[in-house]
Amino acid sequence: MLNVYLSGEIHSNWREEIIDLCNKENLEINFTSPVTNHEASDNCGVEILGTEDNNYWKDNKGAKINSIKTKKSIEDCDVVVVKFGEKYKQWNAAFDAGFASALNKSMIVIHNDDHQHALKEVDAAASAVAKDQHQVVRILKYIINEPVDNVRTILLKTINKLKRCMVYRLREAITFHQAAQ
Repeated sequence: MLNVYLSGEIHSNWREEIIDLCNKENLEINFTSPVTNHEASDNCGVEILGTEDNNYWKDNKGAKINSIKTKKSIEDCDVVVVKFGEKYKQWNAAFDAGFASALNKSMIVIHNDDHQHALKEVDAAASAVAKDQHQVVRILKYIINEPVDNVRTILLKTINKLKRCMVYRLREAITFHQAAQ
């Protein structure tokens, strides 16, 4: 089963769209993602470790706790999909892309043409740059099904080779038996 981490903007339903499209294609994929509830993500540190008067320390606690899940998810995945939205700057998505690249993970980046120049270095590290979720699903379908087709082809060739070998050996046995009579 393919493990895919869905990183990036949290203000739209793009993750659900990819998951739904993959389910419709019957693709066996395990998806993980960061906490997508913005408030829960921001407040996890103070909810777990106690309140802070200074926003810097509040954000620091939350970011460190969230980084545990992010690091584990990226380390365990086969493919990282990073979505850069149109409305907000996704510094965390850029950071995730850099971390994935440092770990030599296959990465699919999604963004519109308006962000092409700003994300040129991220794009250069990516295995593919998609314009939308549908292209991502087509890529995932290809990488899941392509090896199966190769295995199927190899098996068919092997079976045909075995059949030819068996026919040859059977002919030899018949010839030997006829000669012995």
